[in-house]
This record gives sequence, C-alpha cells and structure tokens, in this order.
Amino acid sequence: MARPAPFAYRADQLHCEGVSLEALATELGTPLYVYSRGELEGAYRAFDAALTGLPHLICYSVKACSSLGVLSVLAKLGAGADIVSGGELLRWQRAGGDPAKVVFSGVGKTEDEMRAALAAGIHAFNVESAEELTVLDAVARAAGKRARVALRVNPDVDPETHPYISTGLKQNKFGVAMDEARALFRTAAGLAGIEVIGVDCHIGSQLTKTSPFTDAIARLVALVQQLASDGIAISHVDIGGGLGIDYGKGDAPPPSPAEYGVAVRAALAPLTALGVTLVCEPGRVIVGQAGALLARVLYRKRSEAKHFTIVDAAMNDLMRPALYGSFHPIWPAHGADRPTIVTDVVGPICETGDFFARDRALPELARGELVCIGATGAYGAVMASNYNTRPRAPEVLVDGDKYTVLRPRETYDQLLAGERLP
Repeated sequence: MARPAPFAYRADQLHCEGVSLEALATELGTPLYVYSRGELEGAYRAFDAALTGLPHLICYSVKACSSLGVLSVLAKLGAGADIVSGGELLRWQRAGGDPAKVVFSGVGKTEDEMRAALAAGIHAFNVESAEELTVLDAVARAAGKRARVALRVNPDVDPETHPYISTGLKQNKFGVAMDEARALFRTAAGLAGIEVIGVDCHIGSQLTKTSPFTDAIARLVALVQQLASDGIAISHVDIGGGLGIDYGKGDAPPPSPAEYGVAVRAALAPLTALGVTLVCEPGRVIVGQAGALLARVLYRKRSEAKHFTIVDAAMNDLMRPALYGSFHPIWPAHGADRPTIVTDVVGPICETGDFFARDRALPELARGELVCIGATGAYGAVMASNYNTRPRAPEVLVDGDKYTVLRPRETYDQLLAGERLP
C-alpha cells in the first residue's frame, strides 16, 4: 500500500501531516523549511524492506540533508551514514549516529579528516585514487591503525541524468578506472596500514531507470570475481545511491524502492556464494519528498513578455532550480481549485537565475499568500547560503499534530559575528 502524501489539503488548507502550514508560517515566518517525520521514517523503511534477504547496510547520504534532527530520526531507525567531510562525520556523531556504520566518500579527503575518521572507528573509507591510498596508508600507520578500505571504481556507465550529478563516466573526477582497479587492489592489499574489505561505485543522482544500476553492478561483480582469483577477498560491495524521486513534472516515475530491490538482488546473485554484504548510499529517495519550502508572495508584476510572482524565498534558500534548472511542484496553501495563470515564480535576489518556476500554470496568487514548494527535502536547506546577506531559513520537523524547530532562523548578528573591521 502506498504511503499517504505528507503534504495534503484538509478542508482546503494545506497541511504537513496534522499541522497547518499556514499556522507554522504565521508563527515562525517565511521562508521556512518543513519536514515530515512520518515520510522520513516511511521512506527509510520502504528502502530497507526492498533489500530484505540480502545482508545489507544502508548508509544514508548525509549531504542530501544534514540537519541534526533529520539525522537523529534516521540513526534511531538503524541507518548508517555516507559522509564526504569531517564536518558530516561530526554531525552524524552529534545526532547519535554510530560511526561504525559510516563510509567516507569523496575525492579530496584531508589528512586531518582521515585521522578523525580513524579515531572514530568508521566502517570504511571509499578511496578514489592511488595517491589518496598512499596518503591514507601513511596516516593509518602513524596512528597505529589499519584503515578499512573499499576502492571506488568508475564503471563508465551513463546514468542518464543531469551532467552535474553524473559521477560514473570516465570523464568524471570520481573513482579509479576499471582497467586500473585490479592492479591498485593488489597494491592496497600489500600496504601495512590498509585493510581491503570492499569495492565501491556511485554513478550519479536522480536516476530514473534500474538499468544503469544493474550495468554498474555487473562490472563490480566481474571485478570481485577477478579479485577472488588474485586471493583478495571482498566482504562488501557498495553500489552507492542515486535512486530518483518523482518531482511531479509529469514524466514517467522513477522505479520504486521495491523495483530497485528486485533489480539489485538479481544483479548481485553471482556473488551470493561469497557472502558479501551490500552497502548502499541513498539520500534523495529517503528525504526528498519529506521536505517543503514555504514562502509568501511579496508582489505580482506583468512585463511586456511575462507575468511574475515574487516571493520572499530565493535562490540562496533553494539553489536547485538555478543550478540545475530543476522542477519543483508549487502549491498554494489555501484553495488550489481556482483559475490559473502562467507565471514565473521568482525570488528577490538580484540574479535572473533566482527563480523557482518558469512559465508555470498556477492559481493566481494574491499578495501575502502562502505557497509551498514541494520535494525540497534533498539538496534544499543543506545547500543554502547567505548570499545577499540573507539569514538562512529555519527547519521544522512535524510529527503528527506536533512540531519541533530543528534550527531557528539565523539573525543578522549571527551572520556578522565572525567578521572584523581592518
């Protein structure tokens, strides 16, 4: 049975679970990020259930949404974490997450980050280059430890997604080329500070088909079989993340977690006898639909060519439309059933790229009206900035008919506190 939508109308008023969005916005102001705890938990459990029967570790991709409150919810469900910085490791630990369930990805880990991760006892480093491997070996030996390592390979599989979030093609900066991987595994196996435990790949984000996943897994399977013949035992296979969500644009929906699980299980079948553990790094599919950005209409205007609806949220609050040209659904908080007009929904920042929708048919919105920009749980608040000296929006977690302010709105004093005059 499908989970109920976390954002739905009740008596013509948009709610998150049992809480009125108008009531939240009136009390806390706008812009405002709102997350549904029920959707977070439901999405995680659906993904976990899809892998039933496979030994697996779900390492939530912290970069998708790194709020301590969100991380805490997922840690309590038993999730691990995929991190890409020392700061994300600290966040995971502060949220109560288990460092022994952490995989550390990224092409540019510093020595200080390596030392911190070794001290924390993380599960594995996803090593992305020969030079990184050499540095990690030296850092681990100096600390009197052995670093558990999965080498990230680049399978050269087209994820058929936006080029900025494609990571598995040979021209991308990520991972080690497949034709170099076997030799580098042999090198790693001979290093005193390294314990080789796995192979890793991640081909991109917002994937809308299972075939790129299965193509990449097939190449990992062949590599693991080659390594077994070299005497290198692989105990975990990390297939990364990337499963997409439906942003409501009207395109064919991405595979469900259940469909993804069926495809992954079939692709990994040749390794069943080796007893490997599957590691995966979902982010967007867990948190994307759980979040929304609330904004109020400031002004309306019509130029010779366009109608504009100007809201108080901006590209500093939600970067995805400006960065990727991405589509997000937009709903009025009151009475969606009314005539529509074609409008651009834009923010107040002095950039033409400061928009949330272009040429979108929406109910004509009044000055002061509240709107909800949907599917912003992933890569929303986490990518926010203070451009134009704008305080970052608060984040709120709704649980039934109650809510918790996870992070209050920044103040101007907080923005300026670290600065000094010459």
